[in-house]
Amino acid sequence: MAEPLNTHRRRFLQAALAGASVAAAAPALAGPTLVAGADTAVIAAARAGLQRTRGLITHADVVGVADFSQPSRAPRFHLVDVAQGRIESLLVAHGRGSDPAHTGWLRTFSNAPGSAATSEGCYLTGAEYVGEHGRSMRLRGLDATNSNAEARAIVVHAAWYVGPDMVRAHGVLGRSEGCLAVSQADLPQVLQRLGPGRLIVATKL
Repeated sequence: MAEPLNTHRRRFLQAALAGASVAAAAPALAGPTLVAGADTAVIAAARAGLQRTRGLITHADVVGVADFSQPSRAPRFHLVDVAQGRIESLLVAHGRGSDPAHTGWLRTFSNAPGSAATSEGCYLTGAEYVGEHGRSMRLRGLDATNSNAEARAIVVHAAWYVGPDMVRAHGVLGRSEGCLAVSQADLPQVLQRLGPGRLIVATKL
């Protein structure tokens, strides 16, 4: 049975505040730190996720944290350099099943097949491939709350409905079928920095 979401989030933060320490396995991220104020919670979620998934994650240098407590118009997909605590933040869409009224806010998570919703939990990044959405990256769910990720074909891909132009024109991004959809401009760096064997944490901070 999936544990309650509040308990799930509390475990992330408790593990980080207990002093989880992760050594870097690659050079630091390039680019500016774009997050102010929320950076402590983002870094804590990254470190706690690494502690919980120890033995499953090959590379602990960079972690992706998708903070779905923020609206889709905000850069809420954070690429975290764990050793140096540097963050770069990008736009990412959530699933239409998580926001049926298209408000721009994720209302609910779901792991159910056919839900078209975003699933909460830790994901292991997999191989890159070219599919329906072009270059994409496979994901494997590591928690009871996202265990159907592979069966649901939840992946990282680029989408036309993600980008600053969409935010300026509509105030919200479009919605995916549950995938972590980023902009065409951001996809190359996401695939490079979160290549196979790394962690993505999708949650509400």
